[in-house]
Amino acid sequence: MKCRACGAAELEVVLSLGRTPLANSLLLAPDQEELTYPLDLAWCSACSLLQILDSVSPETIFREYLYFSSYSDTMLSHARDLARGLVSERGLGHGSLVIEAGSNDGYLLRHFRDAGVSVLGIEPARNVARVAEERGVRTVSEFFGAALARGLGKADVFVAMNVLAHVPDVNDFVEGIRTVLKPGGVALIETPYARDMIDLCEFDTIYHEHVFYYSVTALARLLGRHGLRIDAVERVPIHGGSLRVRAVHGTGPAPVAEPWALDRGYYAAFAARVARLKTSLLAVLEGKNLAGYGAAAKGATLLNTVGVRGLRYVVDRNPEKQGKYMPGVRVPIFPPEHLLEAPAEYVLLLTWNFAEEIMAQQAEYVRRGGRFIIPIPEPRVA
Repeated sequence: MKCRACGAAELEVVLSLGRTPLANSLLLAPDQEELTYPLDLAWCSACSLLQILDSVSPETIFREYLYFSSYSDTMLSHARDLARGLVSERGLGHGSLVIEAGSNDGYLLRHFRDAGVSVLGIEPARNVARVAEERGVRTVSEFFGAALARGLGKADVFVAMNVLAHVPDVNDFVEGIRTVLKPGGVALIETPYARDMIDLCEFDTIYHEHVFYYSVTALARLLGRHGLRIDAVERVPIHGGSLRVRAVHGTGPAPVAEPWALDRGYYAAFAARVARLKTSLLAVLEGKNLAGYGAAAKGATLLNTVGVRGLRYVVDRNPEKQGKYMPGVRVPIFPPEHLLEAPAEYVLLLTWNFAEEIMAQQAEYVRRGGRFIIPIPEPRVA
């Protein structure tokens, strides 16, 4: 197939994770039928963009969604700090408009609203959009793109937090950014960083929702094709390492260059390290009385592609996930209190990107002798 971003027919498969179920499609019963799809990561040598070969319709994945950002204290703190910084830096107030695509349950936009700024969320998941509306965050339950953007007005700030990776028609999405952005306005894009994913062996962040994995190079080329340029780049630690870029109308090179993005050997080494990590993780888990923490998409990828067996259950703070079963491995999901009610000697931390937050919340489990196994970037017991 051709590159979804630049159209070049120069995709090279760099990592194959086999067939997996949709990572956020939790099961209602342990014997429920489920579909699986190939999960192959490829690199476009023409524009440097990493992408999966087989994507699933966004209508299938996102219209009803189980991820709510407000269940993570780390995400709430991250959103608060980001909003406060933008309000101060851009002088936002009455008369300003902030639009966010993939606005989830309003966890970010509510901070702008509380500062007196007009906000509009674009969130395709109907169940999640309803929660945002109930919290007083004006939300349109649609997919963002150029056609929708033409009817939204002009934004002083456009925000895309962890959404650009999810959009198969990324050119339409970026054209929407160009359309909706006021002259002199800024687009703030935050997305998991391909370099951190590779350097830290974060292969479990690869799943069908994440169509793309961005470097600065690939992102700059994508934005440039639509009359936008990057004028600031920052690396932030959220989600195991992310890019935060500020884009404006205009043309020009990105302020950061990445020669590594053009190196085939870089990706070949990644595949070899993933294979070694899978083997070492299975050795650490062998024979242990084991539960899991975090019914997250990355957890589903890890469990199914590594072949973890013997997991008794998984716990998660999100009530929408409790009572369901993890895709593929079909283990039940309970509230975190279950760790104390039916204790396991070890807990595999599937949401390792929130390790500090989770281990602090589960201090009583640790006090009773429980241990956490952190799988990425190398398996270790904490």
